[in-house]
Amino acid sequence: MSERPDYLFLLCALAATSYACRAGGFWLMRFVTVTPRLEAALRAAPLSVMIGVVAPAAVRGSIPELAGLATIVALMRWRPNDLVATMAGVAVVAGLRAFLR
Repeated sequence: MSERPDYLFLLCALAATSYACRAGGFWLMRFVTVTPRLEAALRAAPLSVMIGVVAPAAVRGSIPELAGLATIVALMRWRPNDLVATMAGVAVVAGLRAFLR
């Protein structure tokens, strides 16, 4: 399989943009005084992003998506490991999608 040059350019542009956003955020935070309230908000930001990603799947999801979410919730309550729970949820969704075709 050969890659098209325009895809490679887009991939490099996306990588550079992602790096610039992260580096710019770190650079700008050097000038901000971190108060306890700001620290709490920064700690809550990843959770709010995850809820924004998961909520549409939960509302519009079918059996595989709901089973994947249930798997993630169960594993997070049993062993709070984000990576293991996420990988298990993805595996459940992929398996059920392949099985229910």
